[in-house]
Amino acid sequence: MHHYQIAIIVGSLRKDSFNRKLASAIVKLAPSDFSLTMVQIGDLPLYNQDDDENPAEPVRRMKQEIQAADGILIVTPEYNRSIPGVLKNALDQGSRPPGQSVWAGKPAGILGISPGAAGTAMAQQHLRNVLSFLDVSVLRQPEAYLQVREGMFDDAGNIGEASRKFLQNWMDHYIAWIEKHGEQ
Repeated sequence: MHHYQIAIIVGSLRKDSFNRKLASAIVKLAPSDFSLTMVQIGDLPLYNQDDDENPAEPVRRMKQEIQAADGILIVTPEYNRSIPGVLKNALDQGSRPPGQSVWAGKPAGILGISPGAAGTAMAQQHLRNVLSFLDVSVLRQPEAYLQVREGMFDDAGNIGEASRKFLQNWMDHYIAWIEKHGEQ
């Protein structure tokens, strides 16, 4: 039996981020042969092409963690109808220098949660565009544009009963997506 390593990237730096809470809770819906680990992106310097040949330690660390992963899970809020700058910076850092992208060929899933009724629909669409260019195979269905609502999480920070069936279905599809790509 193969053990899968999944790199989770949360596109929010806020300590009490809904997306960080979602990322921590969704991990518990994965099967035991999947290890999902958060990748730190808040300490990355802003991308500067002058640094391509000698990247900072946090950039090297992040790239190694992504390279070692069998798949990626990105959990992101929506800022101004797009992805947060910290997430875009991480994507840029991992894609450079040209020809040395750690993203290429990786399967991925995208989730996001927001107080707004549309969830993170626009951010996810923009993220799909960027990931497509980076040669990341993104799970297309089911989509999950989540709104923060009463019962989304229980008192212990787990996925609440009202959302568990939907999110377990999403996780089951994501797991199948990763396994499919692992067989190739």
